Amino acid sequence: MAFSDAIFAIIITLLVLDLRVPDVPPGRLLSGLLDQWPSYVAYLASYSYVAVVWLNHKAAFNRIQQADRGLHFVNLFVLFSTALLPFPTIVVSDALQEHNNADQRVAVAFYALIGALLCATWLAFYHYLARNPDLLKEQVKDDFFRVERVRALTGVVLYVLAGLVGYLVAPLIGLAVFLLLPVFYAITSAGLYQLRLTRGLTHRPPR
Repeated sequence: MAFSDAIFAIIITLLVLDLRVPDVPPGRLLSGLLDQWPSYVAYLASYSYVAVVWLNHKAAFNRIQQADRGLHFVNLFVLFSTALLPFPTIVVSDALQEHNNADQRVAVAFYALIGALLCATWLAFYHYLARNPDLLKEQVKDDFFRVERVRALTGVVLYVLAGLVGYLVAPLIGLAVFLLLPVFYAITSAGLYQLRLTRGLTHRPPR
């Protein structure tokens, strides 16, 4: 866990490096800062994504009793795909600031590809835990990680759709989806199973 947390910290540090002081003449600092709005949006999207990956990572390992070699490998795949995020973030930021529509479409599609890859590694991670319940703590429900695969698969589908819409229709629509998806994963960071259980308890009629 300490290794994973260190990787997440490094990734977030790399994200902020794209935010820089604009090279503008004296008296134009405000307009220069405002012109860099794509950098702020890209940073927000990627920071939110890394934050919810960290939340989901903590939630998953809180339910794991022991790790074997296979789990270490799928965890490394999750970290590998998460560590790629600073690159498409810079690509999207630069493309939006250059105001070239063709490049913007490619940049948004590229970001969506990395997002889908990250969700796919989570799908493998959850699938491995669903197939190896002996690694889990006793109080974890047998179908918890089987249900969690739905969250990961949903992300794969939505990122692919966002990339297609951003490439074929409008890049800003894809960017809006990138901002909204981390919200979904933040709300469900405790798991779809837990969310369903909580709703059942909340809406249970009084005796």
